[in-house]
Order: sequence, then structure tokens, then C-alpha cells
Amino acid sequence: MNVDLLKRLCETPGVPGREERVRALIEREVKGLFDSVETDAMGNLICRRSPRGGKGAKGRRAASGKGSPRVMMQLCHMDEIGFYVSSIDEKGFLWVNPAGGFDPRNLFSRRVLVCAQDGDYRGVMNPGGRPVHISSAEDRKKIPEPKEFFVDTGMTPQQVGRKFRIGDYVVMDEPLIEIGGKIVSKALDNRVACWLGIESVRALDKAGLPHACEIVVAFTVQEEVGLRGAKTASFAVRPDIGLGIDVTLSCDTPGVPAAEAVTTHGKGFGLHVKDGSFISDHELLDAVEKIAKKRRIPYQRTILAAGGQDGAAAQQAAAGAKAVGITVGTRYIHTVTEMIDKKDLQAACDVLTAVMSELS
Repeated sequence: MNVDLLKRLCETPGVPGREERVRALIEREVKGLFDSVETDAMGNLICRRSPRGGKGAKGRRAASGKGSPRVMMQLCHMDEIGFYVSSIDEKGFLWVNPAGGFDPRNLFSRRVLVCAQDGDYRGVMNPGGRPVHISSAEDRKKIPEPKEFFVDTGMTPQQVGRKFRIGDYVVMDEPLIEIGGKIVSKALDNRVACWLGIESVRALDKAGLPHACEIVVAFTVQEEVGLRGAKTASFAVRPDIGLGIDVTLSCDTPGVPAAEAVTTHGKGFGLHVKDGSFISDHELLDAVEKIAKKRRIPYQRTILAAGGQDGAAAQQAAAGAKAVGITVGTRYIHTVTEMIDKKDLQAACDVLTAVMSELS
């Protein structure tokens, strides 16, 4: 398993609207895997791979139920949740505006990276207010809103004024680590999908597996603020089949009822039935499930009560497409301790490689 690639993906900063560094990393990684690689006006990286053998009926739409799809599209978003600098006060503290969904309980006393024009600078994030030694019992009950957090770079106001400006972006500053059979990092949502988009095609290429349809892997932007990049990419590509690749919740931890776990670590990839943004095509669900069973790839069907993912954009673009979600269960999502099981990640890669070959 190429953990080094996942580490580099996760540790590269890229909030919604500022994914260019992640995109550049991916461009270097995919050389030789695709026939064309281009960046659209929004910043999506669209990678196309022409048919390679196979017996499909080229040109017939999968939605008709006959022949093979012309285009199978993976959607993998590059952005991570983060912040933009929204104001700088006279003392040199940076105040921030969130780009993506945060639980403020997870933001206390965090090390962060402020990405400015001339480089990245480390800082610490805390909420305004009294520290524990001088706070009241009532103070300690309060959970601040994200807008109440600021970044302290340790610099003088004059230095801050020279180095930073409104619109610089901020990400959490934590390395990827391996513990037991798990991987822990910030930004596994959704650098996991970026890793899968690369490694599944790499596995397809290495094995010399045929695929009768065109395969498009779209590394998309601004998913965390409304599936924005996936909408434009899907409209341009107009796939017959869309594969929404993402993480999903794994609440198999203390304090959560089993019925709300969504996924359980170690039981395989998530075959995504529905969430708040779309309902997977039932025939496509069954087809992916059949492939997983045949290949003995572990999986679990999943339903997420709220939230969404890029598969919805593929399903709704232009005249529509069949779509299904392939997910990896993640504990402690939208924190710096996001955790996946290596076996689940490998299962997701294996099924994607098989789907690209067998469904085309």
C-alpha cells in the first residue's frame, strides 16, 4: 500500500478554492496513467483514459440498460476543511472565517499553518476568552462559535502586517501517522478519494485489465462548500456512470448506538446507498455488490442520515447519469485525528479497479 502518497496528499494544504497545491501533486503522480489531463476554469483536474480493449458496445448509454457505458467517471474532491483570514487586528491576531463544516469543540488549542503569498507560517488557534486559571464555572461551560477563534503566529503586529493579508488561508498542522492497522491524519476527507483515484487506475494499468468505456477521474474542487466543482465537471463530462468516491462516518466508537454507526472499521469499503444529497441507483448498487462478492472484496452497505458527496453532482448533471457511492469509513471525521482502517482502504481500491474493468 502506497502510504507515502497518502501522507503527501494529506499534508499538502488545500482548502475550498485553494486546491492548486494538491492538484499539482496529483498532476505529477498521474503522468502516464491517462491520455489527457487538463484543468478547467474552476480548478478541477480532469483526467481521461481512452478505452483499452474489452467487449463493450461502445457508444451505447449505460442508462438504457444495454451494452456498456461510454464514460465512467470517478469524482474525488481535493479540498479539506479550513479557514480564510477574515481580519487582522491591531495586536497582530488573525481572525478567521470557516470554509467547510467544523465542530468548535475540536478547534481548541490547535496548531495551524497559515498559507500566505510568500510561504507557510506556523501558528496556534484558540478562542477568545479567559484561560482555565482565571475562568469561572460558567465560562468553562461555553462552546465558542468558529468565528470566535483567532490565530496567534507569535509575530509582532508589524511583522504580521507585512506577511499576511485578508484571504490567506489556514489549515490544521498535523502529520499523518500509522497506529496499529490504522492511518490517522487531518484531511483524510477527502485525500483518501484522491489516493483511490490514482491508485485504482494504477492497479488497472499494472494488471493490464481491459475497459471498454472511457474512464474519467475528476479531482474536484470546493466539495466541502456545496459540491461546486463536481457540478461543473460532471456537466462537462456528462458521464453515463458516476462513482462518488469519499469517506463516510465510522461511529463504531463508545457513546454511539450501534444503529448509528454507519460503518464499522475493518468490515470493508462502504457501498453507499444514500445520504442527504442523493440516492444511489439501485441497479448499479447491485452490480457493484455482485462484483465485490465475486472477488471476495469485503464491503458494507451504508446510509448517511445527513451530508452529501460528489456522486450527487454526477447523477444530476445535464440529462443525468447512474451514480453510486464508494466510501471508506472514517472515525473522528472533520478533526485532526481522522482515522481509517488500511483493510477498508485496500478494499475500496480493489473494488474500484474491478468495477472499471467489469462494468465497462
